[in-house]
Amino acid sequence: MIDENHHPLFFTPIKFKPSMGQKDIISKQIFKRILIDVATYIFKLQLETVELIETEQQRIEDRRTDLVARVKDSDGKAFILHIEIQNQNQQDMPDRMLRYLTDIRLNYPDEEVFQYLLYIGKATLTMPNNIQSAQLQYCYTVIDMHDMDYHFFINQNSPDAIVMALLCDIKAMDIKAVVHEILTKLTTLLQNDSKRLREYLSMVEILASNRNINLDIQQEFEMLQIEIEKLPSFMIGQEKGMEKGMEKGMQKGMAAGARERALLIAKQLMKKNLSLEEIAQITGLDVAALASLDQE
Repeated sequence: MIDENHHPLFFTPIKFKPSMGQKDIISKQIFKRILIDVATYIFKLQLETVELIETEQQRIEDRRTDLVARVKDSDGKAFILHIEIQNQNQQDMPDRMLRYLTDIRLNYPDEEVFQYLLYIGKATLTMPNNIQSAQLQYCYTVIDMHDMDYHFFINQNSPDAIVMALLCDIKAMDIKAVVHEILTKLTTLLQNDSKRLREYLSMVEILASNRNINLDIQQEFEMLQIEIEKLPSFMIGQEKGMEKGMEKGMQKGMAAGARERALLIAKQLMKKNLSLEEIAQITGLDVAALASLDQE
């Protein structure tokens, strides 16, 4: 088992079962962190610059949009990108999206706005995405993550995309195998950055909870580490690491021994009243070290 106090890749598992509202908040925080890859892989937008905009409108209740950013695409077109993340079907969502649109337009009247709703809930998507009436024709784009191809995301060389693979269409797949593949890909990509790896492992755990995947992600990761440690390449690397460590240790020991001998010689030369400069030339020690030695 992995020692959490010493293993660099240990991450702290969730100690509570989050409610639907908490899952919604946590999921939105994750997507805010990976906004560019969300836009690239899900909305097919090639963004060059992204500036997050904090929005909050107060009327009867507080209303804060999930993600609003001023962006510029690869063609140089600038616009406001508004993304809402939904865990649940809410039939009044078109009215809420329209209110968000009017709030954004009032704050940024001269800028074009594109709206997307990203559905990541477990239940089948049933929310409408438009309002059609005699007075109004309004719609926005809805993306159902259940329609996204798992293999497209898992085969990217981006940890953000790999994490999002957990939200894709995995109904016909073995959940344990899916989690194992995601953890393996993340470990391979981030093996030299343990801090980022811990962050992405925590994301996987949170999104697994969002999809009601009842697996101990920490335990799955520990099992993966055991598998990696059994690989011949890992054993060879470990042996090489030990050899390098021993070699460095010997070099340090030899250097320390040489310094001790130089200090002993310096002390003897001081008794013969040689100057510090002369002693430095003979022993190779610096004058500052000799000066402190002379005061002992």
